[in-house]
Amino acid sequence: MMKYSVVIVDDHTLLSQAIAAMVNTFNKFKVLYTCKNGQELVDKFSSSPEFIPDVVLMDINMPIMNGIETTEWISKNHNEVHVMALSVEDEDATILKMLKVGAIGYLLKDTEKVVLEKALVEIAENGFYHTKNVTNLLMKSLSGNGETEIKFKEREITFMKHACSELTYKEIAEIMCLSPKTIDGYRDVLFTKLHVKNRVGLVMYAIKNKIYTP
Repeated sequence: MMKYSVVIVDDHTLLSQAIAAMVNTFNKFKVLYTCKNGQELVDKFSSSPEFIPDVVLMDINMPIMNGIETTEWISKNHNEVHVMALSVEDEDATILKMLKVGAIGYLLKDTEKVVLEKALVEIAENGFYHTKNVTNLLMKSLSGNGETEIKFKEREITFMKHACSELTYKEIAEIMCLSPKTIDGYRDVLFTKLHVKNRVGLVMYAIKNKIYTP
């Protein structure tokens, strides 16, 4: 069975190794390598395509290049890579910063093993993962100014509703009888219109504006 590849970025070596060992026990995942900071990850990504994983588990506070800076770099240069924050930081401001620069999930390091595995599966297969606390935080942070004035095409609204489900983008394309490339186009246009960087932001907008009701 083909496994999703994971990279762990954390400046605490023993903890990083422990997380890697845990992830390697998950049926659908394997760890490619670990990095001590964001700059090491950037260097790896730049050296060879084989070092680019499906998912990055990202710490926040690191020397040289921290998690927020690194996530922003990945979003700009490798937006096909899913970043999930895994940190001891539980401040609302820090969580929001990570999500706004492109992280598609946020977990604390005291998270149970089963929750981490579930989060990785949802990220790899559906493109996003968010806990109830993160959802509530995002809802509070979204400004309502001018949002109702944004105009959407009918198919953009249809796509947005499907994106709020657990369907993959490929499955959405099949349901809408469109090519995956066209679906990617709808996604990118909506990201630009809504000033969001990932599926989590899109879902939060749809819920807040009652385009989708959970």
